[in-house]
Amino acid sequence: MSKQKLEITWHNKDQALIPTTRGRYGYTWVDPTDPRYCQTNFLEYGDVVRGKQQPKQEGRTYSERADLAPQDDNLLILGESGDVLETLTRVPELADKYVGQVKCVYIDPPFNTAQTFANYEDNLEHSIWLTMMRDRLLHLKKLLSDNGSIWVHLDDVENHRMRMLMDEVFGAANFVAEVVWQKTYSPRNDSKGIPAVTDVILVYSKGGFVPNRLARTAEMNSIYKNPDNDPRGPWTSDNANAPGAATHLGMIYGIQHPITGEMVYPSKGNCWRYSQDKMLEIFSGWGPYERGEITGEEIAAQQEIAGHTVQARTDVPPLVMRDWETNRKQAEQRYKEGNWPPFYPTRGGTGGFRRKTYLKDVDTGRLATNFLPHSEVGHTDTAAKEIRALFPGTAAFATPKPERLLERIIHIATDPGDIVLDVFAGSGTTAAVAQKMGRRWVTCELVEDTFDRFTRPRLEMVVRGEDLGGVTVTKGERVDASADGLPEGLTPEDAQKLTSLLNKAIRDEPELKKSADLRAVKQLVKTKKAPDTINWRGGGGFTVARLSEPCFDVDEDTGTTMLTEHATAANLARAVAAHLRFAMTPDHPVFAAKRANMYLTVTRQPVTTEFIDEILGYVAEDEAVTVAATSAPPEVAEYLAKKCRGSRVIVIPDGLFLTTLSDKA
Repeated sequence: MSKQKLEITWHNKDQALIPTTRGRYGYTWVDPTDPRYCQTNFLEYGDVVRGKQQPKQEGRTYSERADLAPQDDNLLILGESGDVLETLTRVPELADKYVGQVKCVYIDPPFNTAQTFANYEDNLEHSIWLTMMRDRLLHLKKLLSDNGSIWVHLDDVENHRMRMLMDEVFGAANFVAEVVWQKTYSPRNDSKGIPAVTDVILVYSKGGFVPNRLARTAEMNSIYKNPDNDPRGPWTSDNANAPGAATHLGMIYGIQHPITGEMVYPSKGNCWRYSQDKMLEIFSGWGPYERGEITGEEIAAQQEIAGHTVQARTDVPPLVMRDWETNRKQAEQRYKEGNWPPFYPTRGGTGGFRRKTYLKDVDTGRLATNFLPHSEVGHTDTAAKEIRALFPGTAAFATPKPERLLERIIHIATDPGDIVLDVFAGSGTTAAVAQKMGRRWVTCELVEDTFDRFTRPRLEMVVRGEDLGGVTVTKGERVDASADGLPEGLTPEDAQKLTSLLNKAIRDEPELKKSADLRAVKQLVKTKKAPDTINWRGGGGFTVARLSEPCFDVDEDTGTTMLTEHATAANLARAVAAHLRFAMTPDHPVFAAKRANMYLTVTRQPVTTEFIDEILGYVAEDEAVTVAATSAPPEVAEYLAKKCRGSRVIVIPDGLFLTTLSDKA
C-alpha cells in the first residue's frame, strides 16, 4: 500500500495575498503572478542604536549571563511580516546572513479571536489567516537552521488548523512538542462556559533540534545533604536495586551485612544496581569482602527473587566479609566516623542497603517539559506589569507575554550568540529578552504607532541598561539557614511555609510565642532569602530599518503593471536587484549590482546600441550584463546578446516579472 499524505485545504489555497492597507492587518486575494505579490522589497537602513555595558557594583551578585558580551548585530524592522521575510530570504546581502542561520523562531501571530484591540483587528477570515500563515511559515523554514526550532504561540481558536498546517510545511515527523503555558493564575469569573487558563505553543524543527537542559533549582538541590561528611560532596539516598531480575541473574546474590552479619538480597523482581565486580569493590570499603560459597540457600533465594520459572545461575556466589566477627568492628567504626562507601546500611547502620547519588553527578540540569506553569515563567498579569513599568499609564496590549516565558523558550532553543527571530514584535519582548541573554536577534513590527511608541523605545532602554524589570534581575530563592541542615525531605519553600503557618497559628497566643520548644522548631526549619542576581548590565545595540515602499503597482482597470512614485533611480535599481537576487555594488562606477559573473544596470532611459557599447567597456571577457530598462527596442536586445554572450535586456516593469516568475519560489 502506498504512503498517503494528509493535507489541509481551504478556500483559495492556490491564491496569494497582498495587504489592502499599509500598516494594518488586512489582505485581499490576487493571482500568484500578480506583480504586487511577486515583487521583492528591500530594506532602507536608518539609525544605529548603541548602549554601553555598565560596570559591576561591589556587594551585588551577578550571574554568568551578566558577563556575556552584549550583541550589536541585531535588526529592528518596520514592515509587514510576509514582505520582511521575503526580503530576508531573497535579498542576497540578507539571505547570505540569515537563510539557514536562525536558531530559534518564536512568533505570537494574531490569534484570530474576532476581537478589536488598540493595535489591530484580530478578525481575519479563516482561509485568509491560513494563507497568511502558510506563506510566512514557508519563509521561516528557509531561515531556520538544521538544528533550529520554531515556536508558534496560539490559543484554541486556530491551534488545530495551525497544527495541520505545520505538519504540511515542516513534516509531521518534525513535530517536537505541544507546549502548554499557564497564562493566568485564576479564571475569569465572568467567563461563559469553561474559561481558558492556558495557551498553546507548537514546536517544530527541521530534524536536528536538541533542547538545552534547564538549570537546577535550589529546591531540587535541597534534598542533597552530607550527613557523613563525604568528601565527594552532598548526596541523596537512592534505591540500591534495579529492575530486571529475570534477565540479570548474574546480579542476584546475597551480600553479608558489614555490621549485623545477615545476608541481604535484592527485593523480589529486582537485582543489584551494579555488576558483582563493582559491588565487591564498593563493599570492600567496609572491610575485607570476598566471594563466598554457593549454597542451596543462595540458589533458592535467587529463584524466589527472579521467579521460579527462571533457571537459576549456579555460578554466582554471595559476597561475604572475611572473618566477620573480627572485621565488623572496622565497619562499625567506619559508620561512626562517616565518609561511608557509596552503598551504606540504613537505620543507624543496622538496616538494609541504600545507594548514594551525588549532586555533582546529576548537576547537568533538568529536562524541559511541555508544561510551563506561571509560577516558573510568569503569567499575563506579570507581563502587563512589566509593560506598565516601562511605559507608565499605558495599556496597549491585551495579552502581553512575560519576559520569563521568552527566557525559558530562548534558553531551551539557543546558545549565546545564536540568532532569534520574531516577525510579530508587538512590544518587543522577544528581542528584549534575546538581547539580555546574549543572543542576536531580528524582529519586525507592522503597526508604525506600536513601533514608535513601544517596540523601539523598549529596545533602546534594554541596550542602555534602563530596563530594570523582567529577566534583568532574578529574585533570590529561599535557601536553608538552619544550623544543621533542614530535616530530610523538607525543601526551603516547605520550611518557609511551615514557619508562616506556625506564626499564623500562634498569632493570638502570647504564651506559645514564648515557648522554647516552638523556638527550637523554628530554628530547625530556619530559612533565608538568597540575594537577587543581576543578569543584564546593558550594552550592545541594533540597526533600525524600514521596509521599502513598493516600486511596482497594478492598474485594477487595465491590469497594466506600472512604476510607482517611489521608483526613483536609486530605489528602482535596488528593487530590481532584490527581485533578481543581485547583490548591490555601491562602489562600482557603472553597475548597480552583481550576481556571480553577471552585472546589473538599471535605467529609466531608452536603451540604445551606443549605451550598450559604453557599458560593455566595463565588462571583462568572462562576464555578462543584465540591462533592466523602461524602454528597449528588440534590435538592441539582439545587439547585446550577440556582443556579449549570456547578456540580456529586460524591459521593466512587465518584462521583469514575466522573466522571473519561475524564480519566485
